[in-house]
Amino acid sequence: MTTAIEALIQKFVAGDPGLFDLMAPDIDFRIDHFRDEETDISWQAGKGLKAMQVILTRLAGEVFPKGTEALSINTEALPQEGWMLTTFEQRFYYGVRGCNCTSVTLILSHESEGKVDYFRETVTKVVDLKDTA
Repeated sequence: MTTAIEALIQKFVAGDPGLFDLMAPDIDFRIDHFRDEETDISWQAGKGLKAMQVILTRLAGEVFPKGTEALSINTEALPQEGWMLTTFEQRFYYGVRGCNCTSVTLILSHESEGKVDYFRETVTKVVDLKDTA
């Protein structure tokens, strides 16, 4: 059975606006970057669907202008009901750096009634790939 967080990530990768159907109206969302003081991520946090529209629009334009490819999505349920830990590995053209990259992120999330209501992503490291096509 696919969890709400897995389905949400799959829809994000596919560019499917149906991902909003998998978010609770009061979603609490934030992306952090481990040991990256150079990148402005202040705008990568918000609460509610209206904030998510702004964040996802900006992510699409600035971070993922050519979309992203999921290399792996692995989710495990944590001991407390509804809590999940997801490892998401992706390959994408990083608009901020102007080159192809890979990254591995860790996502702590909570879901209730089939919707994600809490999302904390930590980008562990973004690795530039040699080719910039």
